[in-house]
Amino acid sequence: MYLVDYHHHTNNSFDSQAVMKEVCEQAVKNGVNEICFTEHFSLNPLAPTYGHMDFDKYERELGECRDQFQGQLVIKKGIEICEPHYLKEKYQETMKQENFDFILGSVHNINNIKLRKHLELNDKEAIYRAYFNEMYKLVSEADIDVLAHLDLMKRYAFEQYGIYDFHQFKDILADILKKAIDRNIGIEINTSGIRGKLGEALPALEVVGLYRDLGGEILTIGSDSHFAETVGAHMKEAVEMARECGFTEIYTFDQRKPKGIRIQ
Repeated sequence: MYLVDYHHHTNNSFDSQAVMKEVCEQAVKNGVNEICFTEHFSLNPLAPTYGHMDFDKYERELGECRDQFQGQLVIKKGIEICEPHYLKEKYQETMKQENFDFILGSVHNINNIKLRKHLELNDKEAIYRAYFNEMYKLVSEADIDVLAHLDLMKRYAFEQYGIYDFHQFKDILADILKKAIDRNIGIEINTSGIRGKLGEALPALEVVGLYRDLGGEILTIGSDSHFAETVGAHMKEAVEMARECGFTEIYTFDQRKPKGIRIQ
């Protein structure tokens, strides 16, 4: 099986201390064939990701690792943009300059307030509804390739409120997924939730299945790891999850063009 990890962070992200070379070394040990580094990035001065990214450093480290691990590991240049549906023109200008292989779009803040802070402001239905509404705005407007951790709010809400009821939010989830399909935007199976107390992927199996039922095809898998040790974690489970939902391919990207890899 050709194993990929299309969501990984290093110390180029504000919330990771991982060294790219050490991540690549561990990826080879863990049987990963292809990795895409997706560092956090924001142009919003109010976001915690703002001001950390040094593109020259990132590019230099990518080049060094590509040279060192040539023939052992395919290494792609990615980015995870927080709330890319705002400041769109500025993001597009930056993205063109940097020549990325892959762009993830995510919602980590609503009205410049962190997701976990919203738990103090609303009830269960309201916090999940606000999150999914913001995700719909993102998928409707942003220039991205894949939606990152589509139901991320549950990571912060599940201990206090529990995981959302899929059927209660099926309509808005379907709207998000239909818009993604219309705009040729994919989704990911993010395995970070499997490693923690949450105990399930982001998004849940039902959401991935709904995406497939609606005609969705572009599906990536990623660990969302911030440490070298967990690169490629639970990728095989993610592939099985994809297969269970009826997918026969997972996707990689090159110069923002998707390429399917058969899984059965």
